[in-house]
Amino acid sequence: MKHLLCAVCVGGLYLGACRPLQYTKTVLPTRAVASTTRTFDSGVTLRTPAHREDWPATEAPAVTAVPTLPASITTDKPAIDKPETFSMTVTPLISRSANYELELTADKFLQPLYLTHAADGSERLFVVEQGGVIWIVHDGKKHTPPFIDLSGQVGCCAPEQGLLGLAFHPNYSRNGYFFVHYSNRNGDTIVQRFVVSDDPNRAEPSSASIVLTHSQPYRNHNGGQISFGPDGYLYVGLGDGGLAGDPRDNGQNLLTWLGAILRVDVDNRQGYAVPPDNPFLSNDAAATEIWIYGLRNPWRFSFDRLTGDLYIGDVGQNDWEEIDFQAADSSGGENYGWSVMEGDHCYQMGCDSEAYEAPITEYHHSDGGCSVTGGYVYRGENLKGLQGVYVYGDYCSGLIWKLVQTAPGEWTSSLLIESGLRISSFGEDESGEVYVV
Repeated sequence: MKHLLCAVCVGGLYLGACRPLQYTKTVLPTRAVASTTRTFDSGVTLRTPAHREDWPATEAPAVTAVPTLPASITTDKPAIDKPETFSMTVTPLISRSANYELELTADKFLQPLYLTHAADGSERLFVVEQGGVIWIVHDGKKHTPPFIDLSGQVGCCAPEQGLLGLAFHPNYSRNGYFFVHYSNRNGDTIVQRFVVSDDPNRAEPSSASIVLTHSQPYRNHNGGQISFGPDGYLYVGLGDGGLAGDPRDNGQNLLTWLGAILRVDVDNRQGYAVPPDNPFLSNDAAATEIWIYGLRNPWRFSFDRLTGDLYIGDVGQNDWEEIDFQAADSSGGENYGWSVMEGDHCYQMGCDSEAYEAPITEYHHSDGGCSVTGGYVYRGENLKGLQGVYVYGDYCSGLIWKLVQTAPGEWTSSLLIESGLRISSFGEDESGEVYVV
């Protein structure tokens, strides 16, 4: 008996329920490619080699200046150039022992790299394309026109730039607020708020309001995830700023947002406020917005919708990919080690691994992967055997693993799927079913 994980797929992947994937030749971008899925037992072999993400700094396209960073205040709050393309030829390698298989949910997207929902009871899926367009999918059908088209303001000319994140306000059904994280045409980070229009399937582009901005020194390691935590605050992921080896030591510098996850209060008319219990409020040598730091490029993090625990996929340098963890009762301030550590291993000579938070699991590039894609703890109803299991994958190998806590502080990771796909992201719907992009 095969079990179906939920999924969204792209690039000409067609299949029926309870059948293995049927593959066709397709064209996909070199970075942040997507296809969404349920679960799968189909593996594929690629003829095109994987690309690392340490891209050299190049001259950014000229555009208007980045809006200035709004002044932060402390308030009380109750708890609540186009990418290159390549041709991919795949050969089905059907596993006879897998318990899950891929099911197509939707396709025909251009560089999709995220999927989420609005928690408004509509059961709609929102698919983010790197070029700046957000589409609605409902009952397997893509609505036209799109929910919003930001392609005119989104920087599109580096493989790790673009429209990278989307989050709906916890009270979206009442206030209509949603937030996007993108690279502007200077390559700098923008988090912006919009409001839905009178048509629930269309946003109002003129409602744009800047939440925060940050300059980017290079064209890679931009992070991109934004997500509301169980406390009602917005968490914003930023990479170390780019190039290889963190040349500016941003990961260990508390005076920069780079290499960190921020925690901010966005229930303000403009900009943001700093939550009163952020960990570095009394530290004059730290940015008060920082929640955790020591990250290289947190490509997707998520909160367990049941426990509130935070899981982070942090992309490695040359050797190790890692999943980091923060318990729901944490008061913040954890240092996950980059660029002193890569995974649980010294990246710099003479490091003291005990001084940093170790990952809960890691894997070496010799295992075939090269870029971790963080996922979700499964809390859906369709796959009883995955209840409470964290599902994550690798962009380059297409492998998908499950991660289980077997005892306090002890975790076991095992292979779930050999998809052969370029996994750019995972997503969740309102019911907690997990999707692969």
